[in-house]
Amino acid sequence: MDVVLKRIYEPASPDDGFRVLVDRLWPRGIAKADARLDAWAKDAAPSPGLRRAWHADPEGRSDAHFASFSADYRAELEQAPASEALDELVALARAHQRLTLLYGAKDPERNHAGVLREALLARLHRAG
Repeated sequence: MDVVLKRIYEPASPDDGFRVLVDRLWPRGIAKADARLDAWAKDAAPSPGLRRAWHADPEGRSDAHFASFSADYRAELEQAPASEALDELVALARAHQRLTLLYGAKDPERNHAGVLREALLARLHRAG
């Protein structure tokens, strides 16, 4: 099983496997028909309050701010309803050879999808 990240603005590919949008809000400029989604895991995304706090960083989302955001998001992923959404992603990862987590953020290095992928992989390994 393989869990990969991809911006939703990149073209869909047969290599994507099972495609899951992991943003709480629908990405701008993407028609639902063009997204070619298999699922939308809204509850696995950061809460509205955490998302607003991340986007409100006046220092341009510094490393320290991202570390704080990541810790807060990981804590959210341990509580309902995000924990249940993460369990659903674990089941999807087990059921499909490749799971592609789709996100809309511009920064491929510092975004919630990377934190979510790490949490998903950790839960997969813990559960055996």
